[in-house]
Amino acid sequence: MPYADELLGRDTVVDLAAILGSPGSMPCLRGAADRLDGLGFRQRVNAIRDAVLEDVPGDLAQLAGLVRVALRDPRFTGWMTFPITEAVAIRGGDRIEDSLALLAELTSRSTAETALRWFLDEHLERAVAVVMEWTTNPDEHVRRLASEGMRPRLPWAPQARRLIDDPRPIVPVLEALYRDESEYVRRSVANCLNDISRDHPELAVEVAQGWLARPDGNTASVVRHALRTLIKRSHAGALACIGVDASAAISVTGPAVRTPVVAMGEELAFDCRVTLGGAARARVAVDYVLHFASARGAEREKVFKLGVRDLEPGECWDIARRHRFAPISTRRCYNGEHGVSVQVNGVRTVRAGFLLDGAEH
Repeated sequence: MPYADELLGRDTVVDLAAILGSPGSMPCLRGAADRLDGLGFRQRVNAIRDAVLEDVPGDLAQLAGLVRVALRDPRFTGWMTFPITEAVAIRGGDRIEDSLALLAELTSRSTAETALRWFLDEHLERAVAVVMEWTTNPDEHVRRLASEGMRPRLPWAPQARRLIDDPRPIVPVLEALYRDESEYVRRSVANCLNDISRDHPELAVEVAQGWLARPDGNTASVVRHALRTLIKRSHAGALACIGVDASAAISVTGPAVRTPVVAMGEELAFDCRVTLGGAARARVAVDYVLHFASARGAEREKVFKLGVRDLEPGECWDIARRHRFAPISTRRCYNGEHGVSVQVNGVRTVRAGFLLDGAEH
């Protein structure tokens, strides 16, 4: 993941000031470019956004005019547009439709889904009415803005509390887009339903079942991606949506750990065998679970996908997997005993242990 200064660094802000104004103009924005050191990404967004609003006083129309001139410049793209979308949201006030129209113009240069959340919190019904219009827009970026902006738990953005509590206003948007011609849009639709599933699993399964009743050639993969969290949690309804029968007679041998000591930067190697009993063909979904030691002794775990396969009675599926342990910003690893288990059609095996060395103490 890039660092904050790579996304919104001084050079980017200097370029933004040049795009938005003539030489010597935009003094607050130019000054903000020199005050970014030590700030995180969100702090940088806020500082740049607020500087633009100081440099461009007045109402939404004045800011919109400046933005639309900038949109003629091919350099106005990428992360520099992020604070501008939020400036539009703040300056827009109750001019909901005008503000959202401008966000739709901006979204093709990067994205505007975070700024949309300002309106979902304060003007949900009016905002959703505009978002529904976006679902038929010929621009795939605008259609994706409809689904991505409605995500209740959008990464890097404030949670949409009203939609977490009651996600039903999202459903018509997703219904309009789950068969979209663009994979870019369909993936966003799936991510949005996955967000819903974290708080309202039964609603998410009900929506997915409706899609499967009215499918196209991509619907099965959309549903698998949309229900991935519930599938990892062994939710019976979600498993049924991907054709998995939790009652199938399955036996598992393993996992057998082949690297009992793993150093940071190296790989855990393990394997297992899945065998289908009974007299009928069945679909088998296999995941593996890593059990992480923590600094305070409490264990954390994370589920990873291994695969889905249809097996005949008596057929064996031999699976070998390697998992690399490397430092990442979103998950800190510690020395000590860890574990791995296999989850087949929602049922976990016993855990096999291994030692991680060279991580934090």
